[in-house]
Amino acid sequence: MKCDPTLYRAAPPSLAVKPRLIRHLFLPPLVILLMIGLGYVGFWISEHNGIRTLSENGQRQLELHARAVESEISKYTYLPSLLELESSVSELLADPSPEHRQTVNQYLEGLNRRSRSRAIYVMDTTGRVLATSNWRDVDSYLGEDLSFRAYYQNAVRGQPGRFYGIGSTNGEPGYYLAHGLEEQGKIIGVAVVKVRLEALEERWQRARLEAFVSDENGIIILSSDPARRLKSVRPLSDDTKERLARSLQYYWFPLNELEPLARERLAEGVEKLTFPANTELVSDEQAISYLSQTRPLSDTPWNFTLLTPLQDLRREAINQGILVAVAFALVAFLLIAWNERRKVIATRLAAREALQEANSQLERRITERTADLRASNERLKGQIRERRQAEETLRRAQDELVQAGKLAAIGQMSTSIAHELNQPLAALRTLSGNTVRFLERGALDTASANLKTINELIDRMGRITASLRSFARRGDDQGQASLDKAVDAALQILNARIEPLPLQLHRDFIEQTLQIDQTRLEQILVNLIGNALDAMQAQPAPQLWLEGEFSDGKYRLRVRDNGHGIDAEARKHLFEPFFTTKPGEQGLGLGLTLSASLAAATGGSLGVEHPASGGTAFVLSLPLASPTQAEPI
Repeated sequence: MKCDPTLYRAAPPSLAVKPRLIRHLFLPPLVILLMIGLGYVGFWISEHNGIRTLSENGQRQLELHARAVESEISKYTYLPSLLELESSVSELLADPSPEHRQTVNQYLEGLNRRSRSRAIYVMDTTGRVLATSNWRDVDSYLGEDLSFRAYYQNAVRGQPGRFYGIGSTNGEPGYYLAHGLEEQGKIIGVAVVKVRLEALEERWQRARLEAFVSDENGIIILSSDPARRLKSVRPLSDDTKERLARSLQYYWFPLNELEPLARERLAEGVEKLTFPANTELVSDEQAISYLSQTRPLSDTPWNFTLLTPLQDLRREAINQGILVAVAFALVAFLLIAWNERRKVIATRLAAREALQEANSQLERRITERTADLRASNERLKGQIRERRQAEETLRRAQDELVQAGKLAAIGQMSTSIAHELNQPLAALRTLSGNTVRFLERGALDTASANLKTINELIDRMGRITASLRSFARRGDDQGQASLDKAVDAALQILNARIEPLPLQLHRDFIEQTLQIDQTRLEQILVNLIGNALDAMQAQPAPQLWLEGEFSDGKYRLRVRDNGHGIDAEARKHLFEPFFTTKPGEQGLGLGLTLSASLAAATGGSLGVEHPASGGTAFVLSLPLASPTQAEPI
């Protein structure tokens, strides 16, 4: 609603009947004081409600992250007691010879690698390290006397040793878990596991969470802000400082107190703290306030503290206070203006004009938006047409690529097939010449036998060319295929490559009718079996397994060989077009790509496995032609 300011200035004051002194001196200060008072009340209420909401949300986050810390520090508790079951550890503690020490060192090194801990070591009852997982490192614990450590003193008395400290060897912080190794009810040594908890700090930093963990001494041992680490959350007495210095629990760090500028207790474990601003985080303020929520961690004397910044809440509360003050000022202004009759009339007229203008603008915007929507609709239709054309072009290109792959495979087989046909042709030439001579001599039986042999050779040549012609024919996306016939056809096409090899073929599948075109299934099998033959060229005893099984309503055929396998780098690019490990004249790098595409077009898939025994296994998964076909029991 618009208002003409000239009308307001021209209107005579409606409070003319009152003394001018009261109107100019008393009313404005009163309005200002009320604005300030109501603004402060609005600010206080908004801040109070905001802190309560933040406290409720923070309580959930506090519980979630505290449980994460508890889970992290408790998942290694079983590990020290595990060494009690290892006989080589008992033998080392009984006889600390170099042979026993080397055996335990290697065992601890492997256990540390598998458990992903920082270090695992074994100490005798005097506190000297006999074996350690980091025995290869220059800062190894081997031979060190750690009897002054609290975790050792607890464990050697049969109590669980839990201790967070900074290593005296390399100055590296860690969480130590110690367990007394018993034999026949007697402590014979101590097993210690050191783990690092810095992953929790990195997780908090990635989540932009401000939190820290303080130990039983009130020292911050984990913090999302490195500046707070190894500071005390409560004052430390001189005796406590001396005791911590003697134990070297925190190495030589000064352990300064983390002193807030202001502290306000809101509830049990909930405080409002104000710290000096960190220039890296806050550049335009001198101090920053937090809502501090603290919860003790189970199974440890530690406390987890979550800090929720209050800057946004404070700004929002200030805005709410300003909004309340402005709203009151507006109401006061309207109440004063309501007393001015001429201003009321001018305001109504201005409001009517503003409404008409707003209606006109709304109609213009509706017209513009309607035109924009029509144009967007037309563009969307055009994009749909272009996408359909692109999909059709992609389908045609895929079909051409499939056919190109088949022709490439035929080109590779041409030499072998020519060899297959040359042998029957040579035999035909010899037998036909001999048959003429036998007919001239009247040896009709011999001539008849030669003619039968010629007929068999012609049938053999027909089968070879029929297989090649069927393989070269274009396939269809829909159709049904016999698995047994497809395997036989693929082996027939590759027969020239199989015959020279001492190949042992294992056929462990049952006849199935699959939802795929017959020629496309044959092409997939030719590619997979051909790759297996290439991989077994240097194998003195090549073996090929064709194994089938039912899985999730589909039939899985595994083509496995005992060849040289596939290196790790090549595995990343197996199904990429034009990627091949063969020489240029032997492959185009399209076989696996086309095979995977053909399988996916029918709702199937093509995957690869790398057996631990060696070789490679390609797994072809295709849907069954009959959805009601039951799997064998």
